[in-house]
Formats: sequence, structure tokens, C-alpha cells
Amino acid sequence: MQIGIVLPVAEADGEHGTPPFSFIRDIAVGAEAAGLDSVWGFDHLLFRLDGKTSGIHECWTILSAVAAVTDRVQLGTIVMCTGFRNPALLAKMAATLDHLSHGRLILGIGCGWHDPEYEAFGYPTDHKVSRFEESLGVIAALIREGRADIDGQFITARDAVLLPAARPDLPILIAAKRPRMLELTARHADAWNMAWYGLPDERLATVRAGLREACERVGRDPATLTETVGVIVAYPERMWPGFEPTTPALTGTAAQIADGLAAHAAAGADHLIVVLEPCTPDTLAAFSEAVALYRAGVAA
Repeated sequence: MQIGIVLPVAEADGEHGTPPFSFIRDIAVGAEAAGLDSVWGFDHLLFRLDGKTSGIHECWTILSAVAAVTDRVQLGTIVMCTGFRNPALLAKMAATLDHLSHGRLILGIGCGWHDPEYEAFGYPTDHKVSRFEESLGVIAALIREGRADIDGQFITARDAVLLPAARPDLPILIAAKRPRMLELTARHADAWNMAWYGLPDERLATVRAGLREACERVGRDPATLTETVGVIVAYPERMWPGFEPTTPALTGTAAQIADGLAAHAAAGADHLIVVLEPCTPDTLAAFSEAVALYRAGVAA
């Protein structure tokens, strides 16, 4: 099972602000040095919850900068909102980042959910899944075949060509939990994501079963889909004053967290995408110790 972390691109609380790139860069470089498999970026424009607005860096720009300061670690988006960018342009961006990172991109995409950011930036909030389905058709066609010609209800691409061509096996990951999105995943994706969890639980088992049913409907072997799971790993003793960890979360000693990682592997996860709370050099070191213990157990 591969293991990566989400980069700290957003405000963690209302006091410390959005981390500067120097901090994000050091976390990414540290994750690669620690032997983690991947680093990931959230794609949001802002968060507006409970009357408060908080900030976040733009995902693609951050990953492009991280690509230039790392050599091995995979670069993932969890997940790019197809409602924020023209899908043909997004495919072009993906091909370019994959080229400059020497084939390290995992293109995670989803339909989005947080209406306040759509409204603030002037994007339509209606028919999110229908818009996603048409965008997915353009993105997949351009990446896998190099050409797209679609005249949909929401999306148009007329004789669009991707030059230079994308790596045809550039993985497309879809975040999905409901039947329609799960069926799109079964039909078109290389990888699937469901988040957020501590230990594997009944919620995750239910969605896994839904994905298996979707694969049966479209005649696909579920084993051909890479399964990624978003996990929260919390270090409450290292939280800033007043900052509460997300629940549920994996927590405890390095050995206990390693056991939690092993539980996800046993449940069928191929790749864990971990949010560290908080995400600092200290918690990265602590988590890397847990990952080493997990891997030592696998080796044994």
C-alpha cells in the first residue's frame, strides 16, 4: 500500500493564516526524503463556513512549484473541481505538469460541493454531476486519445487536440460516494477516492459495496481500479490552542497509527492520502515513524 500526505495549502485555523510556499516546500521535500509515496493538493478557491471566510492557495500553481523541488514523489490532486476550469484546458494543464514532473501526476477530479466558492467566483452551482460527466468525457478523450469533439448541454470541445500528447496511462482518479458518480468511476476512472476516515468503518464498507455494484453494472472487474482512501491522522498534543482535531481520526503512538495503516491495507486500500492535523515538520517526522513501523511489519 502506498502512503502520501496532503500538503498544508490552506489555513489550519483562524489565527495562523495560509502557510507561505517556503513552508509547503519544506513539507513536500521532507515527505520525499522520508520515503512517502505522494504529496497532494486540495482544490478550493476559499472556504466560507459559519460566517467565516478562510483562504487557500491555488492547487495547480502549488503542485507545479512542488514538482520543481522534488524528484521522485508522486503529485496528486484531491481533487480538481471540474467546475472551476474549462475541461480541455484542464487536460492541457495535466499533460504539461505530467511532462515537467517526468510522469509523476495523478489527476484527481470531482464535481465539487462548496457552493460559497462557486458563488464568490461566478461559477454555476447547478447540475454539478451532469457538468462533471461532460467534462470527464473531454478530459478522458484528450488524455487517452489525444482528441476530443463533444457538443454537450454544458460543455463544448470542437476538434480539440492535445499537443504535445499526454502520457496515455496518466491516471485519472475520481472522488465518488453516490451511485451516479460511482458508476462514472466504474466506467472511466483508473483510481477511486473516498474520504475522510480514521480507521476503516461501516461508512467506508458501504461505499465500497456501492462501487462493486457499479462495476458489476458496467461489466468491470473492481480489481482493475486503484482504491485510494483519505485518512485523518491527528496529533492532539501538538495542536494550536483552540484548534480541535477532525473526527474520526487515527491518533495515538507511532505503533498505534501503524496498526491503523495496516487496518486500511487489510480492508483493501491501495493508496492512503493522509491529512496531518496539524501538518508541521514535527508531525511529519512522527507520522514518518509510524509509516516505517507499518512497512517493517509488511516486510516481516
